[in-house]
Amino acid sequence: MKPYIIILLAVISLASCKKAEEMKFDHAANVYFDLRDGDRDSIVRTFAYTPTIPQDTVWLAARLSGIRTDVARTFTARIETDSSTAKSGLHYEALKPSYSIPAGKGVGYIPLVIYNKDKELENRAVSIIVKLNGTSDLGIENPYIIRAKVVFSAKLEKPHWWDTWPLPPYSRTKHELFILVTGQTSMSTDGLDAPKNLYYVGLLSTMLNNPFNWVARNPLKKYVLEEVTAGNTDYYFYNTNNPAKKTLLRKNTQNGKYYFIDENGNEVI
Repeated sequence: MKPYIIILLAVISLASCKKAEEMKFDHAANVYFDLRDGDRDSIVRTFAYTPTIPQDTVWLAARLSGIRTDVARTFTARIETDSSTAKSGLHYEALKPSYSIPAGKGVGYIPLVIYNKDKELENRAVSIIVKLNGTSDLGIENPYIIRAKVVFSAKLEKPHWWDTWPLPPYSRTKHELFILVTGQTSMSTDGLDAPKNLYYVGLLSTMLNNPFNWVARNPLKKYVLEEVTAGNTDYYFYNTNNPAKKTLLRKNTQNGKYYFIDENGNEVI
């Protein structure tokens, strides 16, 4: 290669590097949501498999676009209430006045606290749309990456393996009790697993036949049976960690047995 061509390429390369450097260090600092591919459309959470917990936290990562500094910088966020179906206080905790990216760091977090106390979450999902706001410390340059959508519910769906074993009829209440008693969120459909799976079915049947005994024998589960009203034969079954989520236990006057009442008003058998 001729010497003058090499020199020309070197000059172009240096100019390009200088231009990139100027863009990097002269650019105003911004903040944006750092969402992975699976969360770009919406971040999905469920209380379906953890009905005893009253709340959870979704950590929304807000990343710095610009150089890091030796002082913390603040940013704010808001809930787009017109576009969200969740309600403050019922489904989530109100946002803080501001958040920060710590000194020397490139990311800060918004801890979005979501609640599991609305019975309707067993039937439908709700959504929260969080949008970043600019401040004197940090701007919001790109409108496409300053919005995060969180969707959550406590809804269970009938699994494909349910009818393989002697579990029918299906209800979400029965499914929830199955998870509680067995600790299993799924079972196979393989016949070789029949002994194990039938054991799990037996655990549920034992509990349904005598829920009072199950509560007494499992104090660490923190479930209680509380009279609906004094002297009433009906009880509420709930976890002391999440008393807002109750299941009715009703006495059948014809046979004298107690049955949990599912979401459709039917006895769980």
